[in-house]
Amino acid sequence: MAYLGVDTGGTFTDFILFDENTGLVSIHKVLSTPDAPERAILQGLADLDIDTTDLLLVHGSTVATNAVLEGKGVRTAYITNKGLADVLSIGRQARKELYNLQPEKRPPLIPSQLCLEVDSRLSADGEALATLDEAGLQQLCRQVETLAPRAVAINLLFSFIDDAEEKRIESALQQSGADTLFISRSSDVLPEYKEYERGITTTLNAYVGPLMQGYLQRLEQKIPGSRLAVMQSSGGIASAHQAGQYSVQLLLSGPAGGLKGAQFSAAKSGFERLLSFDMGGTSTDVSIIDREIGLTTEGRIGDYPVAVPMVDMHTIGAGGGSIARVDAGGLLLVGPESAGADPGPACYAKGGKFAAVTDANVVLGRLLPDAFLGGRMVLDKQKSEQAVADVAQALGMNVFEAASGIIDVVNDHMVRALRVMSVQRGENPKDYTLVSFGGAGGLHVCALADALQMQHALVPVNAGVLSALGMLTAQPSRERSITVKLLLKDCNTADIEAQFKQLHDIAEQELREIAGDCDMQAQYSVDLRYRGQSYTLNLLWDTPEELEYAYHELHESQYGHRMDIDVELVNIRLRLLGEKPAFDLPEWQPSAESGERYASVHGFDEPVRVLSREALRTDQCIDGPALVTETTSTTWIDQGWRARLDRWGNILLDAINE
Repeated sequence: MAYLGVDTGGTFTDFILFDENTGLVSIHKVLSTPDAPERAILQGLADLDIDTTDLLLVHGSTVATNAVLEGKGVRTAYITNKGLADVLSIGRQARKELYNLQPEKRPPLIPSQLCLEVDSRLSADGEALATLDEAGLQQLCRQVETLAPRAVAINLLFSFIDDAEEKRIESALQQSGADTLFISRSSDVLPEYKEYERGITTTLNAYVGPLMQGYLQRLEQKIPGSRLAVMQSSGGIASAHQAGQYSVQLLLSGPAGGLKGAQFSAAKSGFERLLSFDMGGTSTDVSIIDREIGLTTEGRIGDYPVAVPMVDMHTIGAGGGSIARVDAGGLLLVGPESAGADPGPACYAKGGKFAAVTDANVVLGRLLPDAFLGGRMVLDKQKSEQAVADVAQALGMNVFEAASGIIDVVNDHMVRALRVMSVQRGENPKDYTLVSFGGAGGLHVCALADALQMQHALVPVNAGVLSALGMLTAQPSRERSITVKLLLKDCNTADIEAQFKQLHDIAEQELREIAGDCDMQAQYSVDLRYRGQSYTLNLLWDTPEELEYAYHELHESQYGHRMDIDVELVNIRLRLLGEKPAFDLPEWQPSAESGERYASVHGFDEPVRVLSREALRTDQCIDGPALVTETTSTTWIDQGWRARLDRWGNILLDAINE
């Protein structure tokens, strides 16, 4: 059987093919086609000459993410209780610009005319204070028919206690003839307390659901005989059907693949504590991995909180395509605007006129025009020099100084992002290994490690397509949760375990779609807080006595103190995992002749060595300065660093302390 990992990025779509019979791994890159992402995937399948029969294609998709960030979801109606139609617009009291007395008014996710109210109400204890009658249901159906949305989000108060009213509304809408209407229920998508977060998450699921469903259906039709799976934000894969139904769980689909790939590759080299940065064409994603990939339910996409489990990371607008410009005050700025894939940086010679980070690296000699994409796409150095010269003129300096300034600015952005995930959380970067990947990451890894005073870094094999590789290392998974809100001392263990069993049964049925008949591993956990707090800490399920002790210890380690207050169990969570995939890295074997050459790099009087990664031998050491080129990326080994290739093909970097 063949396994294909595909990651659709803002600039490139990456492929990694694993043949289970031969153990061979093939990689490929094509320019993304944002208007129809499946076109790039089909082009890659054709380029690799893949027979889609007996193929598992695991896909990291940006369709849902882009729709949310660009405000291009479908027309969606929002149904809630009487008096609560403005919840999504009001949100929380925290403002993005705290001291701005005249903040820009942003349009709400759902316009007021599409927010409908029903006369139904549950109390906080689950008592029915008002029930929607048949006449009210029919009136609601007529309102929806008049508004003609493509999707509907239903979010009633305390539906996590009793979902009967939400199900009645869903059933009535389905029976009214709205066969093509995509319906998203909060009691299904996110049965947890906090009506704003639950409402936004449910609405985003409806907002992008039809787009994702349509895209996946088109892709499935064009790859007959294969199975299609999709990477979720939590780092596990789901069937195409589940992915379309719960599209809100795909908003960090690609970045989650990158973290899985980084964890997998670094573990092969014996590293478990990692600071990772994934620098692509449009953005950089940074994260911290302390043996396990961290998950959060407090993530955000753009301005919206998304309370489903997703990998814990920080994203900034800094990539190879990030555009450099000089503002009115003469300050050099880099990003967040990106040249993307079309027209791309000036050196792509596709009409781009503005200097990007990629152009700066070309000007400095760190990115060789004839080595880009293994020589399949030759960069135009002259156009890079012209674009950077415009920046240099505005700054009153020469082209090399301007290019160095662009690199310094984008490096500073990434260092600050890495500090957010480490120093600001009380972690010392020196205790971690910096893992660099993405098409542009290897060009900046030494500079970032130096800035953070880190001694060790790693550039994984296939670093330029590591997110695609991560797709092949991910297990099938399904996450389910529900709010219970009980004082820990009042918890009945048997009752809680019965609720876990209900979640398990639902999740198992959903997971079978992609995992088939296999053994499954269940992880049970609970969200705890001191009574009266707004935020929780997550712990693995145990007896109430053990949980209370563990919570006090965890709270003190996180916040420096403990409190003599009752501990409350807020949510219970289940994570169900299928079998680990068959994918594995083959041991490294050089596949090319030495081909060593030299190139001029700005800042060095003597030409620096240029080596092909495919020709490197295991345990071969390289002292910087040097360039290591490969099909999908280039690694710049700076002066003061030594590189060594390990048995898996990973480049291990160590600072030379003299």
